[in-house]
Amino acid sequence: MSKALLEIAADSVTGLDNALKGGAQRIELCAALDIGGLTPTWGLMALAAKAPVPVYAMIRPRGGNFVFDEVEEAVMTADIMAAREVGLAGVVIGASRPDGSLDAPMLARLIGRAKGLGVTIHRAFDLVPDRDAALETVIELGIERILTSGGVPRAMDGLEAIRHSVEKAAGRVVVMPGSGIRAGNVLEILQRTGAKEVHASGREPLPQATDAKSLAFGFQTANALETDEAAVRKMRDLLA
Repeated sequence: MSKALLEIAADSVTGLDNALKGGAQRIELCAALDIGGLTPTWGLMALAAKAPVPVYAMIRPRGGNFVFDEVEEAVMTADIMAAREVGLAGVVIGASRPDGSLDAPMLARLIGRAKGLGVTIHRAFDLVPDRDAALETVIELGIERILTSGGVPRAMDGLEAIRHSVEKAAGRVVVMPGSGIRAGNVLEILQRTGAKEVHASGREPLPQATDAKSLAFGFQTANALETDEAAVRKMRDLLA
């Protein structure tokens, strides 16, 4: 199997540093990975712009579904401009209609604002009622990459759907598996789907918090996760 590119999602200064030390070849920069990722702060984007690998900012203004109104679209537009301003390589976007199909007009407007930046569509793609139709829409929009778990929560359970999308894309767009990918399954996922890029977070539990007051006040969680250098390194070594 040829080498595959490893993209790592990170949502903090520490996670970004660990991902880079572990050998990530591209970063998806987020906030709040526990809910699938939100737009990172301007400060974190500015810091990440100094990284030696391409960094794509998640553009998602809130948790929940991907049906956005005009005000939320305006927020996403401003966030795309911020990503450009600090010098990031690209953005990760998505927008849905109420039936789950892609909101092509809104996506086209966002892509217009991202001109000159790389564009990935996030897992709003996994909620579409017709994956083949959505694939053609993505290609028509000029998006370079689809992040997908195959229409199910974890990529290992969606391998056939991912493989079908890879074959259907026929090189017209990159289809990148993501969700639940770790060192123990990354090679199988790539072999069974034919994908050439893979997305993971490499997160591991942080040591149990010792600050009882922070826990009691809700300023941190007892089961926090963080992108782990060793977990990223294991995947990178396997892929190399």
